[in-house]
This record gives sequence, C-alpha cells and structure tokens, in this order.
Amino acid sequence: MNSTVRRIAAPLTALVLAAALSSCGDDSGGSDSEAKKPVTLWMYPVIGDQAAADAYWKKVETDFESANTDIDLKIEAQTWDKRDEKLAAAFAGKKGPDVVLQIPDQMPQYVKNGSFEPVDDVVEPDKDKFLPAALPGLTVDGKVYAAPIYHTVTTTMFNKTILDKAGISKPPETWDEIKAAAPKIKAAGFSTMDYSASPEASLNLNFYPLLWQAGGKVFNDDGKSVAFNQAPGLEALTFLKSLYDQGGIPKSALSNGNVVADQPFGKGQVALAFTSTPADAKTVATTWGAANVVIGKPLTGAKQVGFGLPGGLAVNAASENVDAAKKFLSFMIQPAQVEGLSKASGFFTPRTDAKTRTTDPVSQKFADALQYAVPGEPNASARQVMSLLSVEIQAVLTGKKAPQQALDDAAKQANDLLSRQR
Repeated sequence: MNSTVRRIAAPLTALVLAAALSSCGDDSGGSDSEAKKPVTLWMYPVIGDQAAADAYWKKVETDFESANTDIDLKIEAQTWDKRDEKLAAAFAGKKGPDVVLQIPDQMPQYVKNGSFEPVDDVVEPDKDKFLPAALPGLTVDGKVYAAPIYHTVTTTMFNKTILDKAGISKPPETWDEIKAAAPKIKAAGFSTMDYSASPEASLNLNFYPLLWQAGGKVFNDDGKSVAFNQAPGLEALTFLKSLYDQGGIPKSALSNGNVVADQPFGKGQVALAFTSTPADAKTVATTWGAANVVIGKPLTGAKQVGFGLPGGLAVNAASENVDAAKKFLSFMIQPAQVEGLSKASGFFTPRTDAKTRTTDPVSQKFADALQYAVPGEPNASARQVMSLLSVEIQAVLTGKKAPQQALDDAAKQANDLLSRQR
C-alpha cells in the first residue's frame, strides 16, 4: 500500500456505496439498469470523515446520473491496504473497475503493461486551468493517464513550545539553520527533527525531499538508471545521519511509518517535521494547542523543495464502456466537484479556477507551499526502487554501513532491476 497517501489522507472505514468487486462492464441490476452503461469507480479513503465521505460521494453519484441518464455509476469502497496487489490481480484477470484513483508514483507500472487508457482528450479543454504539477504528475511518456481531482502538499511544521524553551525565536528554514538549532534543542531536552525510517514508509515523505533539496534526483533523465548515489544523495544522507547520531532525530524513527499521532512528534517531543500535511496540523493542534502549531515553508538546502502530488482518475483500458468512463472523468474535474472534494477532504483543488477553502491561517500556509511542491519522479519501477533504498537508509542510521556504501549498494540493486525491465 502507499503510505504516502495513507498519511496524507486520514483512514476511512467504508464508503458503502456499491457492491463488491465486479468485472468491467458487469451489471447485476434490474430491468431499469440493464439499458444503462455501467461505470464502476474504485475509490479510496481520501475523505477522512465518514459522514462527509458518504454525503460527498452520494451527491456525485446522484448529480452525475442525473446529467447522464444512460450511465449507471457504481462507487465501490476500497482500502489502502494491499492496494497495488489487488489492483494488479484485477487487471491481470481482466476484471476490476472502469475507473480507479491513481497517484504519480503508482501509475507508470500500469501504463507500462497497457492497463490504462490515455485521457488527454478529457483534460484538453481545461489543460490551462490546472496547477503546474497536476498534469505533468499524471503524465507518462508524453500522454496523460489520469484526470486530476485533488492536490496534496507538505511543508514544515514546528512546535512553538519547544522552540521557545530552546531560545529559538525564528523557526529554522534551511539545513544550516537546523544544524545550528539542534544543540540548543537538545539542551532543552528535545529532539530536533521528525523522520520515518520504517521500510514501509514512503520515501516521498522522508528521504526524497531531502535528496531534492540537495539538488539531486532519484532517477537519471532517461529513467534507465538511478542517480541517488551521486553527490547530492550523499549530502542528504550525511545530513540525516549526522542529526540522528547527535540525538536530533528520535530513535523511534527506525519504526515510524509516516505516522504523527502517538509518535514523538505528535506527543510534543520533537521540534519540527519537514513533510507535514494539513491533517497532521489538525492532529497536533489537539495535543499541543493550536497556538503552538507553526507552519513554515519547505526546507532549503541547495534548493527549496517540498512534496505534493495530484490524485487523478484513470480509465481501465479493458473497460467495455471507455466513453462512459471518460464522461465521468470530465464530470469529476469540473470546479463544482473538485471544490466539493476539497471541502470534504481538506486537500487542495488541482485547478487554478476552483477555490480551495482556506478559511484559517494554517490552511493558507499550506496553500502557500503549493508553489514549491513536486510530485515525485514517476517510473514503472519506482516502488521497487523505493523498497531497495529504504533498507539501505536503515543500515546507515543503525551504523551498519557508511552513507556512500549504502547508496552504492542500493544503486547497484536498483540498476540491476531497471536493466531487467527494459
């Protein structure tokens, strides 16, 4: 499952808006529905509040079917757990949804095996109305394969109580300022920076932003080899290792899987997190008190970069009703739907002409960080490469390997993998 999205989206128990897994185009309805084209959507828990989720998706279903009386929309609740395994099995058996939610680092593997239909024709009328990273993040080999319906963003978040106790009046904004602040924060009895080093954690929410801030990349431009073991990668991992060795990162980071609640940062024991989400801000506000939650800009190393990705709807190439599925995508990317989803989920809209509801200063700070957001580096082997590198980063933090050796070992394994998949 993708822990990037798990943390960005709070868990949802169920949408309970449709039947269980069905094959593409299967219609088990009565005589009224038999004349309609069935379109099944697999939707994941992007709305954390159960009542808000039920209300939003019920309205989507009602409004879409009212405008398209020849289509029977079925919305089926899915969980993040074993998401890729279930979807891959469904595609392999020529079963599954007509439409499914996708994010940039998940999508290329399905594009590569021909599971998705390009949707350039869907987004073409509105292509100039999306945020800069929205369409590029859902593009593979020059074609758009998912229509954006929301956009996430991460940035720094600080515990003001800790900064005050450490005598730090201005939250650190750069790597050098973090290094300078770390001894003061330690002397006050706290750790400096949150980190999630569990192999199950997404590197998009821990190491990759540091790599990008150092001026590095995960993959070389041709996508056929990795670049994370070059000088910027070494700088990023050395920075991380140094903080960890000094006690600036809590030891529990080794088992933290991109979780805030019940972890040292959420408990008020760590001064800052560098990939926080709006949902995280709400979580810690209940523990620290809202006045102690300070939202900053993404950190600056050689570059100022944060992580944020679009979520989009993709069309199953094996669907018997591709045209009807594309009609649903066209409906979902319109301002009314993306604004409604933004309100219900707390995510941002992917469109520049659709308002994200930022009624409080904290939300506005996250909105301000969108300009620094990059959606990751799509590659058909991105998930496997992430798994290989995560293990080696753990080896560095536990002292089993030096940073360069670990990066080189991960790069060798990753390049071997990439060479087999060309």
